[in-house]
Amino acid sequence: MIQFLATTQAGCRRLFPRHLLHRIATLAFIAVAGLSTQTLSFAESKANSATRPNIVFILADDMGYGDVQALNPKSQIATPNLNRLAEEGMVFTDAHSPSAVCTPTRYATLTGRYSWRSRLKRGVLNGYSEQLIERDRPTVASHLLRNGYDTAVIGKWHLGLGFQKDQRGQWDWSKPLDYSPVDAGFNDSLVIPASLDFPPYVFIDGHQITGLPDRTQPAQSFPAFLRKGELGSDFSISDCLDRLTNRASQYIRSHAGNEQPFFLYFPLTAPHKPVMPHERFTGATKLGPYGDFVTQVDWTVGQILAAIDESKIAEKTLVIYTSDNGSFMRRQSDPKDADHVSDETVQAFYEGNHTANGPWRGTKADIWEGGHRVPFFARWKGTISPGSTCSTPICHVDLFATAADLSGEKLPAADQAAPDSFSIVPLLRGNENQFRRAPIVNHSANGTFAIRDGKWKLVFSDGSGGREKPSGNPFGTPWKLFDLSTDPTESNDLAMSHGDVVARLSSELMRFFANDKSR
Repeated sequence: MIQFLATTQAGCRRLFPRHLLHRIATLAFIAVAGLSTQTLSFAESKANSATRPNIVFILADDMGYGDVQALNPKSQIATPNLNRLAEEGMVFTDAHSPSAVCTPTRYATLTGRYSWRSRLKRGVLNGYSEQLIERDRPTVASHLLRNGYDTAVIGKWHLGLGFQKDQRGQWDWSKPLDYSPVDAGFNDSLVIPASLDFPPYVFIDGHQITGLPDRTQPAQSFPAFLRKGELGSDFSISDCLDRLTNRASQYIRSHAGNEQPFFLYFPLTAPHKPVMPHERFTGATKLGPYGDFVTQVDWTVGQILAAIDESKIAEKTLVIYTSDNGSFMRRQSDPKDADHVSDETVQAFYEGNHTANGPWRGTKADIWEGGHRVPFFARWKGTISPGSTCSTPICHVDLFATAADLSGEKLPAADQAAPDSFSIVPLLRGNENQFRRAPIVNHSANGTFAIRDGKWKLVFSDGSGGREKPSGNPFGTPWKLFDLSTDPTESNDLAMSHGDVVARLSSELMRFFANDKSR
């Protein structure tokens, strides 16, 4: 073990300062000598190319676990279409976004590689940032495209683009982008650059902006929070999600009759700020603009399901719905305090009105479960048992391996692609005993790590890593260990009494750092 830790530290210095690595190694020595890491293996599915399903991956923006009635029966927000997904498919009750914020989750979802392995160690990109996905990095889209799928992304990108400047160093919006989702493997692409509160407010079709900026969007306050910036001639904030939904529905209908399978990545813009539901949803709930916006998200999902069902391709289409992280709406316990119901400018709900993140501790950005434990539904009629539930921990980073498995094409070696991705096909087919996965690594807004293995979760920080106070520091001590099987709200720290577990999980994280992979 001493030799292992020495070599591991040497391999990790490029990621973390020496004193942090020393702290990890020191705590790991608590472990009983001889702890070993099992080699994980999985027999890949040999799907026949003739039965390769279409794959539709819907990624909501900032929707919490408690925003869906199927997961939170007490919710006052009607979500009939998401409830229908749950009834007609499988509900994953322990699904995790790779990060508690937007950009890193999207990077990991598309590349099968945790974002903290990239240049982005904390936070998110803005709308003007250069691309985060390395040009030679395989993505789930490029892998499927190379193996006979049509691929499309329609929605929020937030992974950086290649906007061009003129000779004076000013943005030249008329120039084609030198990088867009097309360069990441999508042969059909209509996206906005980042979250809907980030300028530039433009649509990008392929490599070209569809409507050049001709005005300035002024800054606005919550709930309709917007940053000041360029606004495209054909861009409407309130109509943005509808436009993307129409394009996604059209894509499905136009490809439904083709023999060639398709992969549609549909990252939504809601219910992320600006909380601006279309006027036809105003007043749909008694929970203010946020509740109404969740209603619009549910309607959007219904439009996608209608396109699939009316095209009669439900039995050959896997639909996955999830969220990029937890909700930003905080929980308040005092009914006398103003909340989003009594004052829509308040970014919180009294828990008697709504719990956006369900029973979990924390919010978006936090390392606590509320930051990354999210809704996850999968429907594939005739293959996934309707009304089924899976409590096995999974992560969005598993999309790459899952798609490769379903396509019948072998997943490349971990040093070539998707180093942190594991196929969940056995779970989708109800064969839980065939599923093997390395521990999941969670990551917060400030770069705090946690590792999850079975019932155990070890948090490598002295705080939330995000918005809950204290936020703490990555690898600040004392670390915290939770048994989520008996303590799902993370209220009873067991680190002092289970030093062997702390040491084992610390060593696992060190190994993932050193090997640049977890599979």
